Amino acid sequence: MTVHGSSRADVVISGIGMVTPAGADTPTTWGTVLAGRPTAAADARLSGLGVAFSCALAGFDAEAVLGADARRMDPFARYAVAAAREAVADAALTAGTFDPGRTAVVLGTAVGGQSTWEEQGDRLRDRGPRTVNPLTVPKAIGNIAAGSVAMDLGLHGPSLTLSTACAAGTTALGFALDLLRSGRCDVVLAGGTEAAVTPLVSTAFDRLKALSRRGEDPGAASRPFDEHRDGFVLGEGAAVLVLERADSARERGRRPYARLLGHGASSDAHHLTAPDPHGHQAERALREALRDADLGPADVCLVNAHATSTPQGDAVESRLIERVFGGATPVTSTKGVTGHMLGAAGAVEAALTALSVHHGLIPPTANFRARGTDIAAIHIVHGQPRTAAVPVAVSNSFGFGGHNAVVVLGSA
Repeated sequence: MTVHGSSRADVVISGIGMVTPAGADTPTTWGTVLAGRPTAAADARLSGLGVAFSCALAGFDAEAVLGADARRMDPFARYAVAAAREAVADAALTAGTFDPGRTAVVLGTAVGGQSTWEEQGDRLRDRGPRTVNPLTVPKAIGNIAAGSVAMDLGLHGPSLTLSTACAAGTTALGFALDLLRSGRCDVVLAGGTEAAVTPLVSTAFDRLKALSRRGEDPGAASRPFDEHRDGFVLGEGAAVLVLERADSARERGRRPYARLLGHGASSDAHHLTAPDPHGHQAERALREALRDADLGPADVCLVNAHATSTPQGDAVESRLIERVFGGATPVTSTKGVTGHMLGAAGAVEAALTALSVHHGLIPPTANFRARGTDIAAIHIVHGQPRTAAVPVAVSNSFGFGGHNAVVVLGSA
């Protein structure tokens, strides 16, 4: 295969794998998101806590998918391996059609193997050191999901984990794009994974007053841009996208979902958890992504917003979207369905955006009823999915610590 080192290499998304609260595979997830059907519900893992509901993974049987190997993996690694397998099959990457030595894995995560740390910490406290699993560290360390994907699929290129909080999945896609443009790799499996619906993480976010407390009606709790939003709902899962140069996809006869046209990143350098109230650096990342794609705001037909359903975050993002695009460009947030999947969120949302580009369908913003008085006059798609050509779309992600990341996708 010819290696292209041009910074303008045409990079495409040729395969998608998803394991989310909306479904244990990509078609089911896409159908649930298009229907605008919220997934938040009471969660027995959180019983007795201040917030006892989540957007839990739907219909995923780890041992049925992964076999006995699942027992040696933290859930965040299981989700990544399952999503990677689906993505590779979807892309028709079969033996002899790609070089494992030039195939990379780049995943994002915010907290890594949190459930393993909590479980083993409880064992140490309650039953003593001899009961702690000897595999605790290799199960729980943040890099192990990427390592597990590489081992499962026999990939020998770079295997990397990036952690930029809730922007991690999008950051991974940007890094993967650079690997392909540089010619260092021919294929990259890029995405994000998270399994942070745990008692400690839920309680910590609740103590931070970041979570919705709409326990009487969990299904309506995640409501991006809505006047009654009161915080986000924890979600879990993974998405992995197969990225490659367009010529290699054509050689296999694989029609891509979309092109990955550009990416941008910036840092607020403002506050530990709160966004810059003016959104200037998030806007910088967005404009940088458009410049990287050689496009302008007028070219964009869809914004998949980060919009987590928090009062401050949604307001700041709505204003920056209005400044860049005005009030006519359609905007959606799929977190009304999936909740906030932290380090996996950007990858899941980029995958859903690619499907919007491919199918010409914009998912509705679930649970949106009336615009908050602090939300700018942007065009929020809600109620029903919208049929519309989407030749260019952007997907925003922002994280604690001031991490901002944006990707631009286009029709293939």
